[in-house]
Amino acid sequence: MATLLPPPKRAKLYHGVAEPEPEPPKVSPNVVVQFVYEHDGTPIAPAVNLPANVAREGLEALVNQLRTKDDDEHVPFAFHVALPEEERKPDAPTRIVISKSIEADILAHPSNFFSEEDILVVRCAPQSVFKVRPATRCSATLSGHSSPILCASFSPTGNLLATGSGDTHVRLWDLYTETPSHTLIGHTGWVLCVEWDPLERKLASGGHDGHVRLWDPKTGKPLGDAMKGHSKWVTSLAWEPVHLNPSTPRLASSSKDGTVRVWSTATRQLEYALGGHTASVNVVKWGGGGLNGHGVLYTASSDRTVRVWDARGGKQLHILKDHAHWVTTLALNTDFVLRTGPFDHTGKRPSSDEEAQALALKRYTALVSRTPELLISGSDDHTLFLWSLFASSNAEPGGGKTKPLTRLTGHQRQVSHVAFSPDGRWAASAGWDSAVRLWDCSGAGQLGKFVATLRGHVGPVYRLAWSADSRMLVSASKDATVKIWDLKTYKIKSDLPGHTDEVYCVDFVADKVVSGGRDRTVKIWKN
Repeated sequence: MATLLPPPKRAKLYHGVAEPEPEPPKVSPNVVVQFVYEHDGTPIAPAVNLPANVAREGLEALVNQLRTKDDDEHVPFAFHVALPEEERKPDAPTRIVISKSIEADILAHPSNFFSEEDILVVRCAPQSVFKVRPATRCSATLSGHSSPILCASFSPTGNLLATGSGDTHVRLWDLYTETPSHTLIGHTGWVLCVEWDPLERKLASGGHDGHVRLWDPKTGKPLGDAMKGHSKWVTSLAWEPVHLNPSTPRLASSSKDGTVRVWSTATRQLEYALGGHTASVNVVKWGGGGLNGHGVLYTASSDRTVRVWDARGGKQLHILKDHAHWVTTLALNTDFVLRTGPFDHTGKRPSSDEEAQALALKRYTALVSRTPELLISGSDDHTLFLWSLFASSNAEPGGGKTKPLTRLTGHQRQVSHVAFSPDGRWAASAGWDSAVRLWDCSGAGQLGKFVATLRGHVGPVYRLAWSADSRMLVSASKDATVKIWDLKTYKIKSDLPGHTDEVYCVDFVADKVVSGGRDRTVKIWKN
């Protein structure tokens, strides 16, 4: 007996109307694309004709094939198209990032400025070969401090964490077990800053008592007595870079008393004091360059100046007088490689001081070969200045006054913090106007261009930190939240609430974020 077929299904009716015919797939147009390097605008290859719906991953593979490099290493790229000046709106992003495809992001952009008949100039920015996962949850809430936490810093390898508090103690935390490791007792006032030696052998702390102390992070014991000399509290610390002095790096401390003191950490004696400022010195940075490659000290003060000193003997090289109010924050595009020294994402440890020096020098020269050492200064006058003090084309003969490359404006209130990305291509500034602003510092002709404003905080933003791959930015605010920002969309990637009061400090290493603040707890955030 033959099998009976089931009766045909009844056609679906929508309010008595038959189902509409499915739309035919939309034909994607072809576009002519010119790929150029972001840092100097040179073409990677002649313009190519390709379908507009090619995914971003396909564009990356195509650019890697078009590059005429001898090495076979695959380089990740980020792509964007710059909006023309006449199409830019105040406080809106100045570029369109390609996150899906040219068709979805560029041709369908609300500005409708680009069409399939244009030759699209797509700028390609090399990215790090590793990728950091965004933190999404609080993995530990560590209590122990009995006063607000004022500073927090990961060690260069990311294995240890140091926090300083108003309870006069520095605490070390073991990040493998997320438990307290040591309590460092010695200061008699608030601990205002902690700074790791780039080889992770020593920890320095500065306090409201005007003392600078050195600690052994393995035992938690002090390395000798406090280094005394400042008559008021210590505002910041900076270690000498590894590629200049790997065995006995010196330490610089700035103070409210208007001086900067450089200490020998081997003898704990003062080497020299810098006394040119007429008001509180708020920040000191130790740069790796200079006229003869011996290192330079950058100091920012409430006397409205930034001063530059030769690190060998303390000779003054420049006085930068362009700010109209207190200068409260400084950042170098080499900060990350100077802070981490020979340690990179591979996790290898140098076996000797000479190897550490060679690795650190290789990382430093790789960064400054693309862009010379840049300095950004932020002030209570609501502005920032970008400087390139040791590029031969910029310094005047005889070491006279050096003009800034550009003035970065847009903040509506005081600038609280500025930070360069690890690859030196971006700078981010935080302000009391609750906004974080992003600036492009990637190459010639583009230095200091405004990129986007990151809005989401409802209180002043105190502190910023970058992920090691330069793809994410984390901010800490008075609104008791920590936020991670995605630089593809200029939107919040992860909102990390949990603190019950203002968040004063934040740091980012590997895939871990640490934050601390007025609620006296340290929070560690992970993926």
